[in-house]
Amino acid sequence: MARPNLSRVASGSSRTIVTRYAPSPTGYLHLGHVVNAIYVWGVARAVGAQVLLRIEDHDRIRCRAEYEAALLEDLDWLGFAADMGRDPVLRQSDEPAAYERALEQLRHTAAVYACDCSRKDIGSEHYPGRCRTRKLDERPGRGLRVAIAPGVERFDDLLVGPQEQTPASQCGDLLLRDRDGHWTYQFAVTVDDWRQGVNLVIRGADLLASTGRQLRLGRMLGRSDAPLFLHHPVVEKRPGEKLSKSDGDTGVRDLRRQGMTPSAVIGRAAAECRGWRARPGASG
Repeated sequence: MARPNLSRVASGSSRTIVTRYAPSPTGYLHLGHVVNAIYVWGVARAVGAQVLLRIEDHDRIRCRAEYEAALLEDLDWLGFAADMGRDPVLRQSDEPAAYERALEQLRHTAAVYACDCSRKDIGSEHYPGRCRTRKLDERPGRGLRVAIAPGVERFDDLLVGPQEQTPASQCGDLLLRDRDGHWTYQFAVTVDDWRQGVNLVIRGADLLASTGRQLRLGRMLGRSDAPLFLHHPVVEKRPGEKLSKSDGDTGVRDLRRQGMTPSAVIGRAAAECRGWRARPGASG
C-alpha cells in the first residue's frame, strides 16, 4: 500500500488530531470501505489521533436503518473501534439545526440563491450559474446554491502531493440543499468537519477533486484552520470503475458468510491496493 508522509501531522503535536470514518448507510460495507478504515485507523494510531465515527445519512432517500446497523456490526467484527461517535451514534440527521445555522452564517458572507435547475438542465458537473441573477423565491421544490468566485485553491496532500484546483471553473456555484430539501454532501461534510473538530481528513482518491471546493466553502463559513488531507487509493472492480455497495463478491457480509476471518478480510483489502500509484498534479 502507498505510504503517506506524516511529518506535518506529527509536527502539530501541540493540538489534538481528530480524523473521521464517515460511511453512508446506503448499502453494506465492501472492501473499499475496509481500505478506508485501514488508512484511517492506521494513520490515527501512528500519529496519536482520535477517530470520530460519523454516519453520513444526508441522503434521506437512499439511507436505511438496516444498513446502518449492519455497517456498525461489521466494523465491530473487523475490530475498528472509534474513539468518538459510537455511544451514542453520531448521525448527520440528528442535528438538522447545525446546517440551518451554517446556512444563515453563510448568507452574511456570500450570495446564496434559489435554483430550480435539474440535473438534466445542467447536463454536466459544472453549474453555469443559470439562476444566479434570476432572484427566485426560496420555496419547496427549489435548491439553494452559493456563488463561488474565481480563484485557485492550493493544498499539499499527505499522500498525493501538491495540488491546485479552481472550484469556480471545476464545479461552478455549489449546491447546498437540493430540490427535495436534503443537505448536499459538499455542504454537510464541510460543516461537520469544522464543528466536530476534524483536522485530518483521510478518504479515497475518488474524492480528491472535491477538496478545493470544500476548502473554499470552509473559509466562506468562517473556518480559518483548514484541515490536512490524505487521499488514498480506492479498490477498483476494473480500471476506472470503483466498487459499489452492490458488489457481492467484495461485500464484507458476503465474505463473512464464506468463512473469512476479520484479519483475512483486512488482508485482502490491503492486497487490492498494493499496485496503486499516486499521481500528483492538478485535479480540475
